[in-house]
Amino acid sequence: MLDAEPLLRDVFGFDAFRPGQEEIVDAVTSGENVLAIMPTGGGKSLCFQLPALMRDGVTVVISPLIALMRDQVRALQEAGVSAGALTSGNTPEENDQVHAALEAGQLKLLYIAPERLAAGSAMGLLRRIGVSLIAVDEAHCVSQWGHDFRPDYLRIGELRHALGVPLAAFTATADAETRDEIVTKLFEDQPPRIFLHGFDRPNLHLAFAAKDSPRRQILDFAEARRGQSGIVYCGTRNKTEALAAALREQGHNACHYHGGMEAGDRRHVETRFAREDGLIVVATVAFGMGIDKPDIRWVAHADLPKSIEAYYQEIGRAGRDGAPAETLTLFGPDDIRLRRSQIDEGLAPPERRAADHGRLNHLLGLAEALECRRKSLLGYFGEEAENCGKCDLCDRPAKIMDGTEQVRMALSAILRTEEWFGAGHLIDILVGNETDRVRERRHDQLQTFGVGRGQSKQHWQAIFRQMMGHDLIRPDPERHGALRMTQGALPILKGQASIRLRQDTIKAAGRRPAVKAMVSDEDAPLLSALKAKRRGLAEASKVPAYVIFPDRTLIEMAEKRPATLDEMARISGVGAKKLDRYGATFLQVITGAEDSHHPQQRKLAGSGKAALFDQLLEAQTELARGADGTHKPLSCSAAQLAKVAQLQAGDQNGLERVLGESRAERFGPAFLDVLRAAG
Repeated sequence: MLDAEPLLRDVFGFDAFRPGQEEIVDAVTSGENVLAIMPTGGGKSLCFQLPALMRDGVTVVISPLIALMRDQVRALQEAGVSAGALTSGNTPEENDQVHAALEAGQLKLLYIAPERLAAGSAMGLLRRIGVSLIAVDEAHCVSQWGHDFRPDYLRIGELRHALGVPLAAFTATADAETRDEIVTKLFEDQPPRIFLHGFDRPNLHLAFAAKDSPRRQILDFAEARRGQSGIVYCGTRNKTEALAAALREQGHNACHYHGGMEAGDRRHVETRFAREDGLIVVATVAFGMGIDKPDIRWVAHADLPKSIEAYYQEIGRAGRDGAPAETLTLFGPDDIRLRRSQIDEGLAPPERRAADHGRLNHLLGLAEALECRRKSLLGYFGEEAENCGKCDLCDRPAKIMDGTEQVRMALSAILRTEEWFGAGHLIDILVGNETDRVRERRHDQLQTFGVGRGQSKQHWQAIFRQMMGHDLIRPDPERHGALRMTQGALPILKGQASIRLRQDTIKAAGRRPAVKAMVSDEDAPLLSALKAKRRGLAEASKVPAYVIFPDRTLIEMAEKRPATLDEMARISGVGAKKLDRYGATFLQVITGAEDSHHPQQRKLAGSGKAALFDQLLEAQTELARGADGTHKPLSCSAAQLAKVAQLQAGDQNGLERVLGESRAERFGPAFLDVLRAAG
């Protein structure tokens, strides 16, 4: 059996394990059944990929989405590991290559989708190829009441039993109930060794905000992070399209994604997001598992997620490289009403609906938290934590008020109107607004009419929202969303209990969170140059940029500035294979050697046109997918750009001769502007 440390260094480019990895790798390598719950970005994939190289035979990896499998296989192949995937997205040639490698005994990792287990031929193949280990990614999908349930995951336990091999299951999202279900469904009579390595993602900045012109809030958040890759989650398909269009109008590179799109269009967005720097995808939760891009710098929720588990997994797509990343979740009373009604109108049995209300309550408690956001989140998963100093509530401590009297006023209004009305009408009663509806029902005669006129309607909206957040009131689907009191409200109404509320969740319009810089101002230009080099290599190889090197590695290069290949080899993420393939190329960028420039650009040096080449290249990059970022990719060769650089300003005919009709149509006006500015 091979040693772990040389493989860790030479194949994966890491000098040491991350916290918790080594003991899991040891257990998996020695053939123990394992269930590992690790935070997103904690390095779960290494915990089965490294043992696969250390053990004899083939490791079968069961993973939920094709995009996830293809990305991991591509990254492994780049590192010199023999890996393959059998998916419905493969070409016949790709399938032939995988089968040939299996028959020759060359493949170490085989990725398959759980749906493939339903085919009778799959079992015969797996018996024949000498499987020695089964690894299950996103193991929470086995939970029938989870938010990502996949029925075919239920077949995995049978597969483990039939093959008689150990099984290692991994997930980042599993409360105690889900963990028990994973053990029951996957391991049956052979309980696994469980590793619970915490849910903390200290590099993520957590923030919530009450909705106050939500489109503007999202646009402001994105503007403060211009040029960074991000995801905006929306509750409806229409909203994804509208918000993506609004972002493009503001000059962002943005597109939408939802389950109603054609499969080819969805794959196109997934490919763009994996390969392009700075793309924003506005999506429903259909854009979920399989998003393995490590350098997503921010995730925003334009609408409240459906549970605290869904929230944790969705924000977990940011900052998987361990570098700082930011999150923002917007919420309002309509969100809460929608989520409550979805639970109440669902087909789940009463005990499951009660549990789902409890999960939503925890998320709403997080949204309306009175102190450290991370402390509240980790508390839900059973972890104790001190104030983190890195969430919005630690940045700006919440202003707390005694809300007992105002909550009692609101509950009284609900009670005196016999729980038949929504928040809008109830607020009209409280502030003494004599609407036609109030007068028709003689609600202006109630004792509660006008008792809250000392506060604005906006203030009362926040009170009702927080009451929903504390599960004191719920919308009744049988009464078209009218608010009804829960048992928890009665002690407050009767004067037997008090309640504290957030005073500051309606914030001044236009407040924009500060942006956390990835590197110092001094190192930022070099980081940009390294990213440009990476992008060029990625496009040439038709792979995602992070497969070449992740952001974290480029940041370390920019900060440490290695001057030799020996120094480059000490950069985290630069294994032996990548050092041989890319080391000299990136070293040239860092040291400023002449060879870091394109040969065509070097030919222009001395004629005063080299800078012009750069400007033309930049203009081309901005228009590669058209002005709105939605057209088919198009680019010019370096030789064409060099010829354009030598044209006279305004030479439209010459431009068309060099570029041809389609390229001249897309790039011509921008190129002529560059030539005129230089001329």
